[in-house]
Amino acid sequence: MSDTGAAEEGIARCDLSVQVSTKLNRSHTITGREALILPCLGRTEIDRQASGEQFVSVEDTVSAVHASRGAVEPVGTNLLSEVAIVARIARAVADARRDRGADAHDLDAVDWEAFERDYDVIRDHIAAVVPGCDDYNAKIRRESGFVLPHGPRDSRTFPTSDGKAHLTVNALEHVACPPGRLLLQTVRAHDQFNTTIYSRNDRYRGIKGGRDVVFVHPDDVAELGLRDGQQVDVHSEFEDGVDRVLPDVRVVAYPTARGCAAAYFPEANVLVPLGAVAEKSNTPVSKAVVVRLEPAAVPAPQPS
Repeated sequence: MSDTGAAEEGIARCDLSVQVSTKLNRSHTITGREALILPCLGRTEIDRQASGEQFVSVEDTVSAVHASRGAVEPVGTNLLSEVAIVARIARAVADARRDRGADAHDLDAVDWEAFERDYDVIRDHIAAVVPGCDDYNAKIRRESGFVLPHGPRDSRTFPTSDGKAHLTVNALEHVACPPGRLLLQTVRAHDQFNTTIYSRNDRYRGIKGGRDVVFVHPDDVAELGLRDGQQVDVHSEFEDGVDRVLPDVRVVAYPTARGCAAAYFPEANVLVPLGAVAEKSNTPVSKAVVVRLEPAAVPAPQPS
């Protein structure tokens, strides 16, 4: 999430943090006062349960749903699946309620053991409540899976009061960028999925061996008195007056738009305040960050 420092401080104030993880990563060093790390099977690993090998389903950006089945042996013999972890936590919470003499009817009404034993049971429940997922277990076993229904795309029908599409027009609000400043956006590299970084390279932009860079138009590089390859600190400027800094990154002269710059997500999250969000959607304004570039601070010499 945005405002890395504030996020870390908030997590540290929690009494307990729990992470379900396929691999150790830096997020495990940012925890609540007590912390649990629950190792789980990755999606590439074979998931064996009481009813046999299981598969899960995934949906892509065009509403296509297909099966995903692990093909490699698990890295450990005692790893639980995500389904098993959630189901067992639910059963443990129900047991704890009963031990205190409290009502656990809502949890007992769910057959958690069946969910863990056979994922088809979960899909049957999904089929009962999610439009387009009827006969889920048969559809998902098709070689190409299936596509969820979409009224405007499939039949030009719209779930509105008059059955017609409602279009809105919104005035474009330009972000004021003072002289000597740039408008920063955050981007992802080619070898990256969400916040998972598979390599330090970016074949899209010709970057190799590192992500600590800021892309700036060559004319802006010259106008700001900088040079390609120079190390700089990126400071964001917001009305709260807090100096948020992405330190010691390399300037890359790149044909982005004049007056604009780009840096990698999630590294540049540190520059975006928690309160800087879009109206209604509440998403961080990671495409409109006013920044200034300063030569990187030279670290103080260490005593010998």
